[in-house]
Order: sequence, then C-alpha cells, then structure tokens
Amino acid sequence: MIDAQARNLVLAVYPFSRGFTFVYFEGPESPLEWGVKCLKEQERSARTIEEIKKLIDRCRPEVLVVEETTEGQRRNRRINKLYMMIAHLAAAEYVDLHKVSKKQILECFAHVGAKTKQEIARAIITQIPFFTSRLPKPRKPWTEGDSRQCLFNAVALALVFYRHNAFSPL
Repeated sequence: MIDAQARNLVLAVYPFSRGFTFVYFEGPESPLEWGVKCLKEQERSARTIEEIKKLIDRCRPEVLVVEETTEGQRRNRRINKLYMMIAHLAAAEYVDLHKVSKKQILECFAHVGAKTKQEIARAIITQIPFFTSRLPKPRKPWTEGDSRQCLFNAVALALVFYRHNAFSPL
C-alpha cells in the first residue's frame, strides 16, 4: 500500500514564452515555494532545464506535474520540445512525471463554473487565499499575457493532480 503522505510533495512547472513558473506544494492547500523565472533569449530552453533541475535538487518532489501537450495544440515548437526535455529530466532524477490536460483542468474547475484562465485563477484564490495579491488583471485581446497568470496555470496543474489522486477537497 502506498502511503498518501509520500506523494504530497508536488512540483508543478509551466513553461511560457519568456521563461517558466513553478509552484512547490506540500499538500493541496499548502504551497511552500513558487516563482516566475524570466530568462534571456539566448539558450532559454537549456537554462530552463538547468533551473528546473536546481528546483528538483533543492525540493526533492515526489511528483513533477506539467501540462500535457498534443499535436496541433497552440504551443510553440520550443515549448513542446521543452516538455520532452522536462520528461527526460524527471526520469533521470527519478521523479514521477504526471501530465495534466487542459480538459482535465476544465473538468476540475467546472463545479465552480470556471471556464477561462481568469475564472480558474479566481477559483484558486478561494481555495488558497494567499495567492490573492498575485491575481493579474483580466487580459485584453490587444495586450500581452501577464506572467502572473502563468503562475496560476502552474497552481491549477498541481491542484488537478491532487484532485485526481484523492488528496484535495476540491
């Protein structure tokens, strides 16, 4: 029988065009560490992998959670390749890799009526009020996305993992 506590240490990583965000959880309502890492253009993917490896070495998570990508999905080629590199890193570091699809995220937050990223972020702060000050303003179609929204994307990945593994009161 697997001890439920053994799988509570979860690191969720969400790469985006300028870097990546991460959240390290001890439990579904207990974030221990989080951040947004913006990296310079030159060798951004290699630097991202280096930074994620440092996080894994420091935090020693039981599970690494990332977004599931599929062919035809609207993520750029560099991000899709980066997800493959992250999968190899997780295997090399003996960390279980768990992939969460956008559909699973929507299903997880459907019971509170959250369908958009902004609505999901608001649902997250009702469960984890600590992130309230990090909630970005709603994005206008003509503006670039706020990196704080990517932080909520990483949190959503972790919360979906906890829900699917019966750790969360969601």
